[in-house]
Amino acid sequence: MTAEQIKALLKLDPHPIEGGSFRQTWAAAGTLHLPRGARSQGTAIYYLLEQGQFSEMHVLDSDEIFHFYLGDPVEMLQLHPDGHCQIVVLGHDLLAGQQVHVLVPAGVWQGTRLIGDGKLALLGCTVVPGFDYADYRNAGYEELAAKWPEQTERIRALTRT
Repeated sequence: MTAEQIKALLKLDPHPIEGGSFRQTWAAAGTLHLPRGARSQGTAIYYLLEQGQFSEMHVLDSDEIFHFYLGDPVEMLQLHPDGHCQIVVLGHDLLAGQQVHVLVPAGVWQGTRLIGDGKLALLGCTVVPGFDYADYRNAGYEELAAKWPEQTERIRALTRT
């Protein structure tokens, strides 16, 4: 399948901030009342990356689980508050160490891109407590590179400023 077919079949729209295409598929009926405001108990989306696109470095106030559905493998950079970093590859080749789902804990910076000549990847993202744009923060290259200098090349590839 092509990216255009996937976008049409799943009714995906361009993500307004992050990059890629998405559609929310579920929001729990229940609400949590948190110090940061009321949030759905959980949300889920489809998320599509195409060649030349990336999910910009950002951090959420909730845990997020990525699920790999189809396509080419993607590399995820995670930058943890304690200063360490983690590189995770989402894909179907479990023998090569790829993962079909991965947790990004609340407060961990994350960015994702296709590997090499990858054409597309369809993922799902589940956020608990549910996603709200008020909980999303992105950052520029300078801010992140100052704290994680060993990842400057990856950070540059995953930031827009």
